[in-house]
Amino acid sequence: MARRIAAGAAYGGGSVGLLGAAAVGVLLAEVQLAKRLVGGGVAPVPPSADGRYGVAFAGPSDPLRLGLLGDSTAAGQGVRRAGQTPGALLASGLAAVSERPVDLRNAAQPGARSDDLERQVSLLLADPSGAPDVCVIMIGANDVTHRIPATQSVRCLTTAVRRLRTAGAEVVVGTCPDLGTIEPVYQPLRWLARRVSRQLAAAQTIGSVEQGGRTVSLGDLLGPEFEANPRELFGPDNYHPSAEGYATAAMAMLPTLCAVLGLWPESDHLDGARREDMLPVAKAASQAAREAGTEVTGARAPWALLKHRRRRRLPAATEPHPHPRPGAHGEAPGEAGGSTRVDRRPGTDTGTSPRTA
Repeated sequence: MARRIAAGAAYGGGSVGLLGAAAVGVLLAEVQLAKRLVGGGVAPVPPSADGRYGVAFAGPSDPLRLGLLGDSTAAGQGVRRAGQTPGALLASGLAAVSERPVDLRNAAQPGARSDDLERQVSLLLADPSGAPDVCVIMIGANDVTHRIPATQSVRCLTTAVRRLRTAGAEVVVGTCPDLGTIEPVYQPLRWLARRVSRQLAAAQTIGSVEQGGRTVSLGDLLGPEFEANPRELFGPDNYHPSAEGYATAAMAMLPTLCAVLGLWPESDHLDGARREDMLPVAKAASQAAREAGTEVTGARAPWALLKHRRRRRLPAATEPHPHPRPGAHGEAPGEAGGSTRVDRRPGTDTGTSPRTA
């Protein structure tokens, strides 16, 4: 199914039907119930996290430029401090590993769907300081909830990845999360949400890898934590993650972000104990969609590497440090942030609990 969606995105075609007409009435009733329950609270406006991180590492080298694109998850909706957003967490971690300052530019927009990526990419590439060195894209949830045709969604994402790669930026895509983990969603809508989310995530992986990007499956990454501590891992609106939820997602993406920049040595050795493998890209995408935290990166077509990188401890959360930059967008005053040095030895497992962040 994911291959059909990706092929439809590449060569044209409509959406792929998933359900028979007999289920429509039940699902519409479930959707209305979920809308009343999900988002019952009020999520704060995401704080601006744009600015410079790791100023303690200032030196002769130019700062790394990190761009974030996507929806409310990429923007950090649900938390009140800039240092708690995914962009700030990733920028701080990247600064600590690279021992260089990192300039963060976040173009993500709450409520955005994949068709907004064209605008966001244009915004980043128009920055006078130049194209980002690496971009992180987190998109897909709103495409599912607004029933955007999967082929259209994937087509918009692959176009964005291609534009960024053409501009010289590395790209890491956090694929569509598993919406079946949202607490107020009941069966059969929960089953449908999980199925559609995973199919879209797999199709996003195929399209992104074929354009030279890497993907990290967010999937049900927070599922066990949501189940055990729903009030702790959900934000105040019962939909967006809390600060600890975002830290969990950032811990999963940071190793891939560092690897794509060559900050950790890449190895051709695949760890069988960690279920790493080389598979056809469609099979790798399908397997990654079922297991959160899985990285897929292209090898020789049509093959892809399936990796389960060890998660790294995040440095202490820092606020953005404002700095003069022509055309800067959304910079807000903050503390003069530095970053805590982290252990960069390959193979060091520092645990997966967000409480270690």
